[in-house]
Order: sequence, then C-alpha cells, then structure tokens
Amino acid sequence: MINTVHTTTDQTKKAAFKVLVVGNGMVGHHFVESLLEQTQALAVKNLDVSVFGEEPHRAYDRVHLSEYFTGKDAESLALCEPGFYQEQGVHFYPGEKVMTIDRAGKKVTTDKGRNYAYDALVLATGSYPFVPPIPGKDRDACLVYRTLEDLDQIRDYARDGRKGVVIGGGLLGLEAANALRELDLETHVVEFAPRLMPVQLDDEGGAALKQRITDLGVQVHTSMQTQEIVAGEGCRHRMNFADGSHLETDLIVFSAGIRPQDELARSSGLTVGERGGIEINSECLTSDPSILAIGECALWGGQIFGLVAPGYQMAKVAAHHLLDQVVPAGTLTPEAPTFTGADMSTKLKLLGVDVGSIGDAHARTSGAKTYRYQDEDAQVYRKIVVSENKKELLGAVLVGDNSRYDTLLQYALNGIELPAEPAGLILPESSGAAPMLGVDALPDSASICSCLNVTKGQITDAVASGCCSVAEVKDATKASTGCGGCAALLKDVVNAELANQGIEVNTDLCEHFAYTRQELFHLIRVGGIKTFDELLEKYGKGLGCEICKPTAGSILASVWNEHVLESPHVSLQDTNDAFMANMQKDGTYSVVPRIAGGEITPDKLIVIGEVARDFNLYTKITGGQRVDLFGARLEQLPPIWKRLVDAGFETGHAYGKSLRTVKSCVGSTWCRYGVQDSVGMAILLEDRYKGLRAPHKIKLAVSGCTRECAEAQSKDFGVIATENGWNLYTCGNGGMKPRHGDLFATDLSDDELIRIIDRLMMFYVHTADRLQRTARWMENMEGGLDYLQSVVLKDSLGIAETLEADMQRVVDRYQCEWKSTLENPEKLKRFRPFVNSGVADPHIQFVEERQQIRPARPEEKVTRLIPVEEVAS
Repeated sequence: MINTVHTTTDQTKKAAFKVLVVGNGMVGHHFVESLLEQTQALAVKNLDVSVFGEEPHRAYDRVHLSEYFTGKDAESLALCEPGFYQEQGVHFYPGEKVMTIDRAGKKVTTDKGRNYAYDALVLATGSYPFVPPIPGKDRDACLVYRTLEDLDQIRDYARDGRKGVVIGGGLLGLEAANALRELDLETHVVEFAPRLMPVQLDDEGGAALKQRITDLGVQVHTSMQTQEIVAGEGCRHRMNFADGSHLETDLIVFSAGIRPQDELARSSGLTVGERGGIEINSECLTSDPSILAIGECALWGGQIFGLVAPGYQMAKVAAHHLLDQVVPAGTLTPEAPTFTGADMSTKLKLLGVDVGSIGDAHARTSGAKTYRYQDEDAQVYRKIVVSENKKELLGAVLVGDNSRYDTLLQYALNGIELPAEPAGLILPESSGAAPMLGVDALPDSASICSCLNVTKGQITDAVASGCCSVAEVKDATKASTGCGGCAALLKDVVNAELANQGIEVNTDLCEHFAYTRQELFHLIRVGGIKTFDELLEKYGKGLGCEICKPTAGSILASVWNEHVLESPHVSLQDTNDAFMANMQKDGTYSVVPRIAGGEITPDKLIVIGEVARDFNLYTKITGGQRVDLFGARLEQLPPIWKRLVDAGFETGHAYGKSLRTVKSCVGSTWCRYGVQDSVGMAILLEDRYKGLRAPHKIKLAVSGCTRECAEAQSKDFGVIATENGWNLYTCGNGGMKPRHGDLFATDLSDDELIRIIDRLMMFYVHTADRLQRTARWMENMEGGLDYLQSVVLKDSLGIAETLEADMQRVVDRYQCEWKSTLENPEKLKRFRPFVNSGVADPHIQFVEERQQIRPARPEEKVTRLIPVEEVAS
C-alpha cells in the first residue's frame, strides 16, 4: 500500500498528497488525464501532481510522428493545448530530467539540482532506440528515429544528401523509411532477419510487403548483417556487410528495436527484469509500494508491451490505484481495474501499405491450422490461424488490404465461433467469402477502441444516455480519438444501437425531401432536372426551405452550370450568391476579383487601386493572394464590376460555395529552389475549375518545391512539385478543425495531375453532404483514403469517364457571372435599393466610427451603415 496522510472526513484539511510523474510521453500524459478525470468526478482536492518531461515539449503523438515530415509541427502533434497543465493545477517541468530517486527519503533529484518530495512516484520513462554495436555507429549523420529533435536532425542532414538507409525493417523502421522517402531521398531498408516485420508477419506476408514497398521505390535488403560503417567514396558512409557486399549512403537511421528506459529504476534499487524492464504487478506497483511503472518501461509477466494501447490500460489502472489511497473507503467501485496483459494485434499503414497482425500469427499453438489466400496481381495476402477443431480464430496476417481486420479481430478477442468454412473469412466475394461479422454479434465486452479501451457496452451506454451521433459518442467515450483506426467500426456500432433503441438515423435533407444530398444530386443529373420546381414536383413536397433551396441551387449549378441569377434559380440563392458579393456585418458588400495564381500585371493593379480610391473602399491582401475591396453599397456593385471587367478581371466567386483560390509560390521561374513552374500550374488549375459549384468552398495551392511556401498541404487539393513531376495531396482544410492533406498520388505529369483532380473534385461534388468540407467528407467515408484512391486511381467503381465528362461540361459552360450580369438589364435591376429607382436610399448614411478592436490610424476613415433616426438621436 502507498503511504498516505491520515484520513479525515474533511478532505480540504488533509495535507496535499504529492504525486510525481516521471515521463511526459503519450502514456505519462494519459495517466495525468485519467487521474484528473477521476479526481474531478470525485471532487478530490488534496492531490498535488507534478510532471517531469526530459524533452522540452508538451506530450505529443508519437503514433503519427512521421507526419512531422508532411507538414505537422510540434504544436499540431501535441496531445493537449498550451497551458493545459497550469489550468488543471498540475506542476509541469518540461526539459527537466529526473536523475536519482531517494526511496528512503521519498524524493527525486533532477539535472537542475532541484529536489522534489513525493508520496507516490509514477515512472513513465518509456523506451530508447536500440543501436547495434556496429563499428562506426557513432559517425556523423548516423541517427535514431524517436523524438522531434531526432527528426529535426534527419531533416537537416537530408537537405544535403541523396541517399538514406534505415537499419531495421520492423514497424518503426518502415515508419522511418517513409520519412526518408518524404524527404525525397533514395531510400533503402536493411534488415538482419530474412523478412520484413519478422515479429508480426510470416514469410509470405513479409514477401508480399517487400514487393509492395519495392514497387514504391524503396529498396529492401533482407538477411543482411552490417559489419562496419566507414567513410564512403561517393557518399558520406559506406556500409560493409557480412556477405562481402556494401552500400553507400549519406544518412543512416537506426531503428532496430527499442529497449525499456529503466536506468533510473535500476540505479535506485527497484527490481528489473533479466533483460530489462521495471517489474510490476497487476496494480502497476513496482517492488517499492510507493512507486508505480507504466508503459514501455514496465515489465509485466516477463513481457514488455511496446504499443500505446497497453500503456493506456496501465495508466488507468495506476490512476485508480492512487485514488484508492486518498479517498474515503468505499468511494471507488469495489472492482478495482487490474492490468493482466494486453492484446498486441496491430493494424497499420506503412508507406501507404495496409498491414495487419492478430494474435498467434505464426501458428505456434499446438494443433493450429492455417488458411491462406494470395492475389499476386492485387498484391494482397491474407492468412488466418484457427484452432484444431476449427471453432476458434487464433491469429491472422493481412498485407495489402485491412478491410477484414476488424471482423477477424472481434472473432479472435471475443471467442466467437467461426463459420463452418473458416477460409471464407479471407476469400474474395467472388470466391465464396463469408459475410462480415455484424456488430449485433459482438458481446458488450468487445473492445471497439483498443487505444482507449472503449467497449461496445460503453458505446451503447453512451447512446442510451442521449448521445445521438458518432461525434457525441466520441466526446462521451473518447473512442476513436487515438489512432482513429476504429472509426468505421465505431460508426457501425453507434448506428446499430440507435436503430436497436428505436431512434431513427435520419439522413433526409429536410422535411421537403426524403433524400440525402448525394441522392438528390443523382436524381438531378440522371433525370436531367433543370429547375427546383421540377425537382420539387417529382421528388419533394411543400414549398421548400432555407436548407433544400440553396442545396438544390448548388447542385443545379454543379451539374448544368447555368447563371445563378436566371429566373428559375435566383430565388434559391442565399444573400451572397443572390448579389454575387459577400455581405459584411455593416451591410455593405465586398468585391473580390479573380487573380489566378496570384499573378497580376501592373496595369491591373493600378485599376484595382483606382476603383478602391474612387469608391472609397477598404483594401486588403488576402491569404489566397487576392485583393479584397470592402465597403461597397449595393448600387455601387455594377459600376465597380464594370470597370474591373473592362480591365480584364473576372469574378472571384468569393461569395459562392465554389472554387475560391489557387495559391502559389513563384516556383522555378524565380526561386532558386523551385523545380517546377508552380505559377503556371496554379493559373492552369484556377482557370479550369473557376466557377465550379460544390457542397462547400474549395481551395487549392501549388508549391514549386518541398519547401512548401504555398502551404499546399493545408488545402482541399494541394500540389507540390518534385523533380519527377507533381505530388498531389487531398482533403486538407483550415478553419475550426485544421487538417493536413494526405498524400494521394506521386510524380504525376501535368495531364495526369489534371485528370486525377478532375475525378477527385467531381467525386466530392457527387457524394459529399450539404456544407461538408473535403476533410470531413473523407473522414466520414468508409474506407477513407484507401477507398478514395481505389475509386479515383484504379476506377474501382467504373465511373472515371463519367466524372471526367461531368467536369468537362462544367468547364465548357463557364461564364463570368458578373460579366453576364452587366450585359443583362433585367439582372441589373436587382442591384437597386428600390425596385423602381436606381438612386441611393436616403435613410442610410455613412458616418465615421472609431470603435474598433485596434485604434484607427490617423489617415483612416472607418464607416458603417446607420439609420438616419439613430444619427439624429
């Protein structure tokens, strides 16, 4: 038992119980979160928590560490907001390493010479990379892949390098290889074992993975023992192998496994395992009852658990154990959680390749039988291991396709009896595949989210308590907020439980249309419907509303691209589209001419300046490389646009749910780092997609090199130049929930890039929900990025030609909406304060106002619309 202060009935009178947490990784942070959650629920006031982190950062997501090379930074990888610990009353000491433990005096000493007392000490020191004892391992540019600082070093050395080698072909090794590939290095993987991922995969699975990775351009060398690293002739290093061969490289990354970080515990006399690791019991207590250990530094049952999910389980057990010592007896549930081992099954995507390993993947169980399926054309390999009586699934290996993973995992974890022909679980549908396991067949104890240990029962309880959507269940249970691999299964469980409780999962657009937006899109397109009245007559009821009218208007524009102010369509538009300008909070409008790719002539710049001066408009350069003009009155919009159109400008569609901008850097034309003409490509893309109406606004960007000055990875569709062509990223978004785009295709020619964007963008227009950004569209799509790639790149649905034809029809029918309006007297009548007069409204006056967030500069005149009556008063 942990020594505690004497219990009294008034917790506020108790001396603070000091908890010190050594380690601020994912597991250490999760322990603090679990402890805070439980203390707040129980109104515990006498805990004093301190956290020590050897690194200078807040805890960050190591699972997605490789995304550091695709645009994420330390802030976006952080597991909590700045100031989180301070707001929660936790003392946080980043960059301060605990050096010694005085167990008798119950205090620790840090590298800053400071002492801190504790009542309970939690060791979450994690692990460190194992570097084989190879002569030359300490040479310059021989690195490890573990921390953000390691990745910074790798990036620095990669700038001056051409080739990179990863020593180690396991999980972390392949992650490191992906990082080198992202840095545009010629990438090699050297593995001592005869296959990749020897712990998780069998020989056939390792071979299938090797073939997939080799096809991506990564060279794999298995059964290779590095004897020494010496100076190279053409590169910085030369690796000499035991078979007499050699390999030259500029950069070496060691990723040959991990070892528990147990030196602090060892030096303080705690019991450690023969091969390392701090020994713990099922309550996560060490040999000292005042000290606990959790995560990769802990040894339970002779085993180290090198995944985050078991570490999270330990964190919850440790938090419960500590609380049990400081709250009155009987406060906590009588069934205290314990750690009794963990499932080590894994579902991963390595270098874009699906890999899954479940349970006894190597069929070591006595009497076990195996079934295998392999498709060399599709590069898919599946194996299941079943019990001797063929009733129980013991293990599985999946390479190239993880679509069966969730079903197989539930069979294995919950002891669900296998179908009569187990092989059907891995066969393709055309060859007698067994049906996927329905969520109703899962027991309440089934683990849906292994990272946070959320069961089906907890999810059904959340639905029963009032959660009516996946988002609400996520907030209540934290399911799918870890690695996110369980998102599809979570959605199935939530929808099934809503149905079981008689709660309708209503996907109707509104009360007037019993269809989703996607269904309405296909009805309009296939049925050749050209107006809202026709759509309402055939498929709706009532008169329509503020939901279905703009949605139908957007779909009609996406399909037929007719002018939004034509008489059948004008009543469907919201204010911004109806006046082809964004209404601002003071009642005036903004004017945003299109400046494709940010490229503009001096003459056009002069015209913008003259218009802004003559109409007294506020001007601002936007983040999308355009010029916004603010403060135009309704009747001023036509004369403003007349001058802009005459000067060669077009509408920028800043008012519509449509293509907004294609941002670019200066590219190879001017920049010494540029490898492609990013400006030319940006102009080409903007000219092609301008005017396209979509479920939400769309933004693109083109960067001329991997320095990424145009910030392409934060756009819906981002293009980055390489020496071999263009890399395409998709479904990145800014806004309230920022998201970096995923790498979709690499080294594309100009024609390939445009063809793929045509398909992607039009598939989004076809299938997204109303007002759904591309990021949420892909996240909510079953199969996510993999499914999207199969549809667009492999034409798995056979609709590629249709998507391309739909896009070409929109391109062919483009018109500048302001130019067409200026040529039509009837449309111009909308831009008058009064139906029968073009004069300004005398009841609206402009007055100077200086009530701003910042003080106005002396030369500024800030205005807003104020009724005459208010001025007079």
